[in-house]
Amino acid sequence: MSFQNQSSVLHKFKGILFSTMSSEELLNSLDFFSAREDDVFLVSYPKSGTHWIAEVIGNIPNARMSLTSPIELGDISKFDELKMNSKRRVIPTHLSYNMLPVNIKQKQCKIIYIIRNPKDTAVSLFHYYRDNPNLPGIETWAAFFELFLRGDVVYGSWFDHVLSWEEHKNDKNILIIFYEEMKKDPSKSIKKITTFLGINVNDSEINKIAQKTSFSEMKNNAAKENCDPNHTICALTSNRNLVFRKGKSERDVVLCLGLIFGSSSILPFKFHHRAPYLLHNGSLIVIPQ
Repeated sequence: MSFQNQSSVLHKFKGILFSTMSSEELLNSLDFFSAREDDVFLVSYPKSGTHWIAEVIGNIPNARMSLTSPIELGDISKFDELKMNSKRRVIPTHLSYNMLPVNIKQKQCKIIYIIRNPKDTAVSLFHYYRDNPNLPGIETWAAFFELFLRGDVVYGSWFDHVLSWEEHKNDKNILIIFYEEMKKDPSKSIKKITTFLGINVNDSEINKIAQKTSFSEMKNNAAKENCDPNHTICALTSNRNLVFRKGKSERDVVLCLGLIFGSSSILPFKFHHRAPYLLHNGSLIVIPQ
């Protein structure tokens, strides 16, 4: 990946890579954003399941909520756009906790943070880099893997991003959802979400939501929809066909990354601290630090 290629679609803000679809002016002005107490924020590292949660909320009966485009997408006019929305806003973002607008924290807005294991996140993001014209081209998995470990990818280090939110796991206004747990038992995770949002939904309705938001259903629906750049919850593309790829990583490339956060960690995977290794076709390859 050439620097010229990267610089045409990405730029750095406070040491973190962002798409040029997020203007520097907007990023500089995030702390001037005026949140509402009933705002809900959907947060994740890229390729971790934000769209899935959005689909769930969009299918909750009588939710009376309006899904917006990401808070960091666009230019300074974003704030006026959000202000004009009179309904209860559901605002997606890939921002780390440290970069979240201060007014959101002050007003204790409800936040749903979804975590996907780094193995599948990295593989999915690799393909996203290859398929998305709004991201720099990447030729090989090995080249991308090195960038991922260094945090030289859009929205920075997976480790730092998750850690920034892990430190607030006990905040009453934050709900942590694990992608893998939701995949295993979607109805249980959907119940957690509706309860957290204060919306009464019976078991029959929850099962219907689970059916409507299965990966196959979401992918089929995405294929039928037109790409509208003004109606997207992704800060990196308006093409929903790029969002729903497989829902799982390839069997022949398994990336194992982990962190030890201590016995109280919310993360279900614990390996050696920043000691990644790649398992490829049964061969263990240690990545030099």
